[in-house]
Amino acid sequence: MSNSKTYLMATMAAIFWGANFNLARPVLAEMSPYVAGASRYVLAAAVMVLIAQMRKEATPLRHWQAYFTLGVVGVFGFNLFFFLGMETSSAINGALIMGLNPLLTAILGYLILGDKPSNRQLVAFPVGIAGVAIVVLGAGAQLKISVGDIYLLIATLNWALYNVLVKKMMPKNVSGIANTAGIMTVGAIALSIAACLHGDSVSLPGIHAGAALLMMSLGGGVLAYLFWNASISHLGPSKAAIFMNLVPVTTMIIAAFEHMPPTPAQLFGAFLIISAVTFSSVSLSKPG
Repeated sequence: MSNSKTYLMATMAAIFWGANFNLARPVLAEMSPYVAGASRYVLAAAVMVLIAQMRKEATPLRHWQAYFTLGVVGVFGFNLFFFLGMETSSAINGALIMGLNPLLTAILGYLILGDKPSNRQLVAFPVGIAGVAIVVLGAGAQLKISVGDIYLLIATLNWALYNVLVKKMMPKNVSGIANTAGIMTVGAIALSIAACLHGDSVSLPGIHAGAALLMMSLGGGVLAYLFWNASISHLGPSKAAIFMNLVPVTTMIIAAFEHMPPTPAQLFGAFLIISAVTFSSVSLSKPG
């Protein structure tokens, strides 16, 4: 795969995920976080399995441990805490917290894969943390973090761990479609079990919420995961994670069109987060 195609796929995945933060609001207005997460990935997994069947690309059960781990971390863990967080947090806050993902990926990459962070990444990490702190505290006098923002921090940590584990565990001799189908199926089952155990009632959403859920399932689910998994396999977790800079940018642009522009604190936090990640990424392009 050419570099230009890989970069385009990583860009599209980040844009789809940026839109997810805006789409979550109408979905959560009619559905609980548990049911929303389960519904999103039951649909996404069904589509992925159908695509795999049409292409005659079966998901090999011998790799069940990899699919189980990646499905629990990257689909179940991320999406459960994403929807729990978005129940009370804002779309822009959620996307900006997610902006810390590249630096968290670099740290976990060192701890799990032994990929030593560059000096730039070590310098950038506290700057990125400061940016997130400004976002979640709202630059106010009171040092108080909302529960929604805490959930979104946990979701971001899950996604950073997923990025690293994809490099470590994703089966190399299986197509991206079959791998993604296996991962999504595990995640959909786990999310469905959590929704059942939580005891939330299930009802069909209205047209607005249903359309948003469908877009999250197909765009932010099927296409984004396919594009992202392919990008990580070619670029590596740290370099691919740089494209997560586009997530908060996309969210803020959509929020502005929805007449919900970012606050000064969010803009300043975004500047620090994106600057830190961009600064840390410069060393990734240098020959070793």
